[in-house]
This record gives sequence, structure tokens and C-alpha cells, in this order.
Amino acid sequence: MSYTYKTKGTCSTQIEVELDGEIVKNVKFTGGCDGNLKAIPRLVQGMTVDEVERRIGGIHCGFKNTSCGDQLAKALREAYNAQSNA
Repeated sequence: MSYTYKTKGTCSTQIEVELDGEIVKNVKFTGGCDGNLKAIPRLVQGMTVDEVERRIGGIHCGFKNTSCGDQLAKALREAYNAQSNA
């Protein structure tokens, strides 16, 4: 399942995710810090939504109350819930 999430409070503006059940298959960020946002998708590929939430959910970026990693955790949970309710 493919899902597009509009980020809130980060330099990246959207995240496109693809799930296979609860497994992360693909992630693509739009905008933000190029190197970090190429690395994060490679690191989370193959993880479960729960594992990504546990590892990077709640991380802050500087003075912000969120980060691209935190937004990814939220995007994956929202995508998983949408998939489960479909």
C-alpha cells in the first residue's frame, strides 16, 4: 500500500511510504536535509511500523517538537491504520 503524508513542523514537506502489511517497503522524503533523508529510508526498510516508532518516534530536531524521523513514525502509523481500515 502506498501512502502520502504531509509533514508538520519539519523542513521536509511530505513523505511517501509503501507498506506490505506492517513491513516498511519504501520511503521517500520531499525536501529537507538531503543526506539524512536518503539515509533514513535505507535504515528503516524491512522494519515493522512498531519498530520504527520505537526507535525514532519522539525525536526532536533542535528547538522543534518533532523531526523528520518522528514525522516518519507518524506517517507509517497513519498509513498502517488506513491500510487496516480499508
